[in-house]
Amino acid sequence: MRVTAWLLVLLAVIGVAALWIGADRNAPAPQGAAGLIKESFGGPFELIGGNGKTFSSQALAGKPYAIYFGFTRCGDVCPTTLSRLVKLRREAANDQALNIVFVTIDPVHDGAKEVGQYANLFNAPIIGLTGGKTQIDQVKKQYGIFAEPSPHPMAGKEMEHTATVLLFDRSGQFAGTIAATETDADAIAKLKKLID
Repeated sequence: MRVTAWLLVLLAVIGVAALWIGADRNAPAPQGAAGLIKESFGGPFELIGGNGKTFSSQALAGKPYAIYFGFTRCGDVCPTTLSRLVKLRREAANDQALNIVFVTIDPVHDGAKEVGQYANLFNAPIIGLTGGKTQIDQVKKQYGIFAEPSPHPMAGKEMEHTATVLLFDRSGQFAGTIAATETDADAIAKLKKLID
């Protein structure tokens, strides 16, 4: 499992590097977390919420948010990450200070009902989102997310995917990440800075 986690971190770094290589060389020097180009991540989208209604990213405006891409049948990484994120948010401020957004990478199995029920498992406000394959692929591209079926013997039931939490400020600009390997203290400091 540890090898898989490091592989996912490496793939995330490669994805960031690819985005940087394709960036405008005349643009200002990179700013923000780890020198990443803020303009490279995010952007407007429309998906389907857990209530079956269209959810626009415009609804996130005015409040910082943390976005995580995973799937409801995920064995341990996804529920562990979301549980930790809820805990970190409460330690940094409160449930209303920051939106947590969960986007499925498996729209074939995760419809509105599934993402809605999954988000409710954490006993805290989490926005669960799904959509058609084309919609999900587009949002994954916007947010630099790697996801594909695992070569594991249980292929079709498992997915390899970026497991990093992406942070965005009130104006929707990329503001940093929270990795599984960093300490709670460091992650809380990032959230406090983002919220303040």
